[in-house]
Amino acid sequence: MGAGGRMSDPSEGKNILERVPIDPPFTLSDLKKAIPAHCFERSVIRSSYYVVHDLIVAYVFYFLANTYIPLLPTPFAYLAWPVYWFCQASILTGLWVIGHECGHHAFSDYQLIDDAVGFVLHSALYTPYFSWKYSHRNHHANTNSLDNDEVYIPKRKAKVAVYSKLLNNPPGRVFTLVFRLTLGFPLYLLTNISGKKYGRFANHFDPLSPIFTERERIQVVISDIGILAVLYATKLLVEAKGVAWVTSMYLIPVLGVHMFFVLITYLHHTHLSLPHYDSTEWNWIRGALSTIDRDFGFLNRVFHDVTHTHVLHHLISYIPHYHAKEARDAIKPVLGEFYKIDRTPIFKAMWREAKECIYIEPDEDSEHKGTYWYHKM
Repeated sequence: MGAGGRMSDPSEGKNILERVPIDPPFTLSDLKKAIPAHCFERSVIRSSYYVVHDLIVAYVFYFLANTYIPLLPTPFAYLAWPVYWFCQASILTGLWVIGHECGHHAFSDYQLIDDAVGFVLHSALYTPYFSWKYSHRNHHANTNSLDNDEVYIPKRKAKVAVYSKLLNNPPGRVFTLVFRLTLGFPLYLLTNISGKKYGRFANHFDPLSPIFTERERIQVVISDIGILAVLYATKLLVEAKGVAWVTSMYLIPVLGVHMFFVLITYLHHTHLSLPHYDSTEWNWIRGALSTIDRDFGFLNRVFHDVTHTHVLHHLISYIPHYHAKEARDAIKPVLGEFYKIDRTPIFKAMWREAKECIYIEPDEDSEHKGTYWYHKM
């Protein structure tokens, strides 16, 4: 992964780890003016096409696996199942991305349709749609704010836990990455791990959680009902088909979706070139620019380009994915050196970030004492 189509951009030919500037000479209005008007148009028909397309592909993968893998000799079946899990998790991640797009009102011109589609897609993939929609909205409103961001808040050197120091070695990094990819998303939903500190316990299933406002609480309950309905359907499926069948055909691919989601977002928000800000330095556009695009190779298209249009997404989140590349390319001349895409192969990048991005501190000789950068241990 990480060898997708290349194009000319300001990051090509430069040290990708070179820090981005922090004071943009342009405004959000300047960026919007650079984007063709049709890129802001949302089509329920076109958006629905991608849902139907992904569902058909997912069904084909299911049919092939369910029909033919049991017929294979045991050694070949052991090889075939991981291939199915990867393929199915990849296409289901594309559906998850469309659900995420619904949460940004980028699916259609109708909020009710967006929420209905997003609710079904996310619930089926064990994600509480409304709860995550609202916490994710807060993330977009406070990106890279050390005081108010919702997720991927790095620690100061003095706050790095003892276990992080003990894991600062190759085996420890392997353990950390496996733990993050497999348990990171469910633990974030259940305990708000790596999220904003609210002074009391917070999670995505409690309607009284401090994550949510008063008017959002009823929709958190609706999200919980959606998850409970999928859990009940899973229970019925287990009774009909057995635990092994349900695990192999459905639960492992869903776990793969969660792993892909954590990997994508971790790499979007963890990079030596990206700053974080405390309340003395943060403003919205500084935070929105403090993200980076990544190249997942052929998976860029499978994931509906969410991987390499993330900078644009944080600046203007309601542009549909099928216009995102065009909009990204339109604003790149305006962004200049404020735009970065890291084409480092994904596994190499994942390892590098786990090794190098351990804690944040401001530069001692900088006038920007509220601007923090990643350092390694």
